[in-house]
Amino acid sequence: MATLHAGGSESFFGQVRSAVSLRAAALLLGVLALQMGFIASYVGAFHEPGPERVPVAVVAPDAARAELTDNLDGLPGDPLDVEISTADPAEARDALEDRDVDGVFLAEPGEDADTLLVAGAAGGALAQAIESVFEDVQRERDRGLTVRDTIPAASGDARALTSFYLVVGWTVGGYLCAAILAMSYGARPGTPARAVARLGALGLYAVAAGIGGAALVGPVLDALPGGFWALSGLGALLVYAVGALTFALQGLFGVIGIGLAIGLVVVIGNPSAGGAYPAPLLPEFWRAVGPAFPPGAGTWTARSIAYFDGAAITGPLVVLAAWAVAGTVVTFLAAFRHTPAEYPR
Repeated sequence: MATLHAGGSESFFGQVRSAVSLRAAALLLGVLALQMGFIASYVGAFHEPGPERVPVAVVAPDAARAELTDNLDGLPGDPLDVEISTADPAEARDALEDRDVDGVFLAEPGEDADTLLVAGAAGGALAQAIESVFEDVQRERDRGLTVRDTIPAASGDARALTSFYLVVGWTVGGYLCAAILAMSYGARPGTPARAVARLGALGLYAVAAGIGGAALVGPVLDALPGGFWALSGLGALLVYAVGALTFALQGLFGVIGIGLAIGLVVVIGNPSAGGAYPAPLLPEFWRAVGPAFPPGAGTWTARSIAYFDGAAITGPLVVLAAWAVAGTVVTFLAAFRHTPAEYPR
């Protein structure tokens, strides 16, 4: 019986070794690290949101403007950053529409209450946070506050989150498209010709995904206003950029590159994108890196297209184009670097 038990034990462990190879075990450790990173990043970004140096404009008469500006800039915790101090309400409103500031405080000495202008379309959580800060300020000043949402989100766009969810859908499609092509033909492109074919397929997919996403949030669900073709173009660029990034990392690191792409786009990019909580409400790390990643650049651009007449989108579009170009170039370099025999078909 002892011999049978020993033999059975050896057989069991032998089956384990054959079922879970060292390579598979290493990949599982990578998945575990990715999972822990996901939890740490999302909880770290969202567990304690609060305003920090939110850019605002102050409109007040000359006699009171300097003191009011200094008081707002000196609030405990630095929730506000007065970037524009003027006597001209039109200048301040233009700054709000151009996304240079997130709120406008209009001091009205002849009235019992002052006025706060916000743009709910830039993020419901951000508008609410700005309102809360100024309510505390007015309570200390023993004055009332009238809040006006001058650029509200559409009725079908609760808390202005549609842009973020649209971008998340596009980014998921980008790396899944690249991953599926890798599953079909090997993680690394064996030849430059294959790299061209994969990038071409990705380009066609990106165009279809851009048009499809814009159609769903626009004509189909009536969730997001703005230019249909502008949103379609954004979606195509975003999907291609994420897919090309995934191809590039696959070309350098094989199947592990898919996990690295998910780490960059999902683990770091999504919580820092300014979706549920816009950048001024996020901790410093996420606030700093968000605009440099595709989800952050995409979310900002989608909101600008939908609600702000395309204001302040040059920088984010350059970011997306840079990811797309870099991914394309590295994909080709990886294809030239290796021989077809190195990779499974």
